[in-house]
This record gives sequence, structure tokens and C-alpha cells, in this order.
Amino acid sequence: MAHEVKIPTVGESITSASIGEWHKKDGEAVKAGDVILTIETDKISTEIEAGADGVLHHQAAEGDEVDIGAVVATIDESGAPASGGGDSEAKDEPKAEDKPEAEAGDDDEAKKSAPVSPSVRKIAEEMNVDLSSVEGSGKEGAITKADIESVAKQQEDSGAEAKAEKEEPSLSVVPAPAEKEKPKVDDSGRVTRKKLSPLRKKIATHLVNAQNDAAHLTTFNECDMGEVMSLRKQIQDSFVQKHGVKLGFMSFFIKAVVDGLKAVPQINARLEGDELVTNHFYDIGVAVGTEKGLIVPVIRDCDKKSFAEIEKDIIDYATKAREGKIQFEDLQGGVFTISNGGIYGSLLSTPILNPPQSGILGMHSIQQRPMAVNGQVVIRPMMYLALSYDHRIVDGKEAVTFLVRVKDCIEQPTRLLVGA
Repeated sequence: MAHEVKIPTVGESITSASIGEWHKKDGEAVKAGDVILTIETDKISTEIEAGADGVLHHQAAEGDEVDIGAVVATIDESGAPASGGGDSEAKDEPKAEDKPEAEAGDDDEAKKSAPVSPSVRKIAEEMNVDLSSVEGSGKEGAITKADIESVAKQQEDSGAEAKAEKEEPSLSVVPAPAEKEKPKVDDSGRVTRKKLSPLRKKIATHLVNAQNDAAHLTTFNECDMGEVMSLRKQIQDSFVQKHGVKLGFMSFFIKAVVDGLKAVPQINARLEGDELVTNHFYDIGVAVGTEKGLIVPVIRDCDKKSFAEIEKDIIDYATKAREGKIQFEDLQGGVFTISNGGIYGSLLSTPILNPPQSGILGMHSIQQRPMAVNGQVVIRPMMYLALSYDHRIVDGKEAVTFLVRVKDCIEQPTRLLVGA
């Protein structure tokens, strides 16, 4: 009986996945619960476990694109890996002691009775040669020194071959590393070629589709971070002592975005066919960079959560992302996204929409710049902000109004506390 291994459903909008890595080889024995495969989408990687005990048989190769629900392997529940095939043969073959005495012992008695001189017996002991295994070539079957040396040499050669086989297994038993893992370098050494990972291919396709399917437009502004930085400095110690987490900039921006979405509901909307769907909840996605690519976990009900609760959610997602434990449910259902390129040193960028959302806010590096304040030039910590939006449903006036609202909330953070 064969148990089928199928690609599970990982989200409503995902119709296919890529075979990322086989953790168990074709023909290898597996047990129920063993991780046998990792599949990758443009959002997450998911591990698939064996659903039964048996022998695994691959039906798709690493890098293959497969549909959701497709069978990528079978587990033969009646099969078992070949191990120690000689045992059954050994059981069927009668042992020496089970044979009739005349049949089992005639040869040994003949060898024991063969003439052996004391000097030859001593040589046999020195060379660790069993006299019963030596066939004499001398007069009347006498064992000679040459016979001993010949057997000793055979034993030495046999031992060397066994050692070589143990140290250098054949390539058919232990396969060489997959060629795809080795970047190809041209003869001049100036170019290296390496295939894209399945996840990177998915991300590339997703980003291109995002730009092709929406009327992308970006508007910019800048905000003075001085008040937020001062407030954080004043209350950071007591905040950490009370909540066990640090107060970061992201929680301020999430709260400011919620305020902006309430002021401009059109940005908290999306297109579904010929219908405009307006959201009345505030689940905000926060872009997080990982070794495999960018993911956007969603912080739920940000309008109802405190700064401390938001900071804890961010830390939890960052930990899960590092450990590769992000689930698809963590990435689903956001209404707006915030991307902080400033942590990498970005001064200005135009972020790409995260469909089906209609807006994404880009944060950037904080720089000390000369600014005109009350008729005087002063040095202030400034950050450029970028709002990319879908111009099909969001007009320029609405986009600018939203971004100015976010700017005002950051420059006067008390607005977030009193709802002004």
C-alpha cells in the first residue's frame, strides 16, 4: 500500500509551490512525523512530514514547480530498505557444525595432519597465519615457508582492499554534492553563474506582478524625529522595566499609520474585480528581511493594542523569522504595509505595493540636517517618508493627506495619546 505525499494548501491566493529541498533521499526509509520535504512559495517555506512509515519514492525534483494538491512522493508502507541482505542467505545455508562430521571435518583433519616443521610453525605464528587455512605444496603435502608467505600476502592484500572500500565508498552509494550548489565560474574568473533559488524566483515574479497589476505612484515627505527621540529617551527605562521590551520607532509609525487610515479610509481599501472593498480593521504588515528574502508578518488590531503590545508582537515575529517558524497565517490579511529601509542605511526609496493592499509606507535613515525653524537654521534629526499607492483607487490628494497626517503624528507624538 502506498501513502501519497501531497502539496498542502498554504493560502487562498497561492496555487503552486516549488520543491525547495528533499530532506530524505529517494528510496530511504522514513517514519511517520519525519520531515521529508521543504516547499517554498513567494511568502514562506513550509516543511512537510511523512504521514506513514515506509520507503519514500520521489515523484518531483528539487526546483520543480508543482500545483497545490499535487502528489510529489509516495511512501510504500509494505516496503523496507535493503539492509544486510546476506542474513537470510546465512540462515538458509547450513553451518559447519550442522553438517555431517565426515563432510565438515575431513578437510580440516587432512590439513592438521599435514607435516609442519617447527621453523615453519614459528613463521606462521609470527605472520599470524592459521595453519589450518594453508594448503601445503611440499612433499606429502608438507607446509613450506613459501606457503606461509603466500597466505600472509593474500591476507594483507585482502585487508588493504577492505580498508580502501571503507574509506572511499563508491559514488553510487554516497552521491556527490548537487551540482546546483556549486556556482559556475567562467575561465577568466570575472563572472559567476548560480541558479536562482525557488523562493527568489517566486519573490521576483510576485514583485513584477505587483507593478504590472496596479497603477503605482509614490509621494514623498519628511518628518522631524526630534520629539519622538526625546520622548523615547525620557521614558525608555521605565518602559523596559514595566513591559520587558524596548520602545522602538516602529510602534510610533504603526500607530501613526492607523491614525492616517482612519482619517483617509480610501487607503484602507482594495479592488476585487469591479468592486471596491473598504476595510474597517487595522492589521498592519511590517516588512522583515530574512536570509531567504523579504517577508511581511501582520500585526493584528493595531488600533486596539498598546505600544508595548505592538513592540512585543514585532519581537515575536522577528524571532520566528530567524528560526524559520513563520506560518502562512502570520502573513495573511494585512491592510497596509510599513517597510523600514533605514535600518540598512537607505536614504530614499520607492517601495513596491504588497497586493492586494493599496498603500505601503517606506521609512528611511535618520539624518542630522539643517532646517529652517521659526526663521532660524537649526540642525534637526530628519527622516524621508515615501508612500506608494494604487492610483486606481487613491487620488493624489488623499495620498498626500494621509502622508501629512503620519508626519504630524510623528512630529507631535502626543496626538497619538490624546487622539487629536
